[in-house]
Amino acid sequence: MSGPDGRPIRVLVVDDETTLSELVSLALRYEGWEVRTAERGTAAVSIAREFRPDVAVLDIMLPDIDGLEVLRRLRADAERIPVLFLTAKDDVSDRIAGLTAGGDDYVTKPFSIEELVLRLRALLRRSHLGLTVDSSTLEVGDLTLDEDSREVHRGGDLIPLTATEFELLRFLMRNPRRVLSKAQILDRVWNYDFGGQANIVELYISYLRKKIDAGRPPMIHTMRGFGYVLRPAA
Repeated sequence: MSGPDGRPIRVLVVDDETTLSELVSLALRYEGWEVRTAERGTAAVSIAREFRPDVAVLDIMLPDIDGLEVLRRLRADAERIPVLFLTAKDDVSDRIAGLTAGGDDYVTKPFSIEELVLRLRALLRRSHLGLTVDSSTLEVGDLTLDEDSREVHRGGDLIPLTATEFELLRFLMRNPRRVLSKAQILDRVWNYDFGGQANIVELYISYLRKKIDAGRPPMIHTMRGFGYVLRPAA
C-alpha cells in the first residue's frame, strides 16, 4: 500500500511499552511504511500535528492522558484519521468504550503482529483516504512471489517454500540488488537476535539456493564480509 502521491504509508504508534512499540514499528517498516512512536499521549498529539499520519495504533492505557482523550485530540486536528486501539483489557465494556469514542478497530494484548498488520491494511482500505493498493506480486528477473497466495514461481515453475524460507525470500525480493547483512536479515525475518547464532541465516540461504537457483543461473549471491544480495540472473 502507498499513500497519496505514492509516498509510504505513515503510521503513528503510541504505547508506553517500549519493547512492544519497537516490535510493531519494525514489522510496519518491513511493510515499507514510515513509522513514528510515542510513549505518552501528549507527545503523540504533538508528533501527529507535524507527522500527519495516515493511521494510528493507540494504546488505551497511557501514563498521562488515556487513549480515548488522545483520540479526541487527534480527531480535532485530523477528523478522518483511522485509529486501531490496543488494550490489555479483555473486557467488553472497554472495547465498547473505545469504539464508541470513535476508534475504528481494536486488538487485545497479547496479539499477533501479522494480525495487527492485516487489520491496519483493512482499516486503510475502508478509510478511502486516497490510498492506493500496490500489486501483491514481487518480481525480480524471472522470479515472482505473490504475497497474498504465498506462491513463488521461477520461470513459470512453482517452487514450494516453508514459512521461514518464504519470509526470507520476500525480504530479499523487497530489496533487490541491495546487500543485506546477516544482522539485518535476523532483525527483519526472525525479529530477534539469535545470540550469536547468525549461522541460521547461512543455513536458510542454502535452503533457498537449492530451491531457487538449482539448475538455473544463480540469483542469490554471497558478498563475503558484507552479506547477501539477490539480483536478476545474468
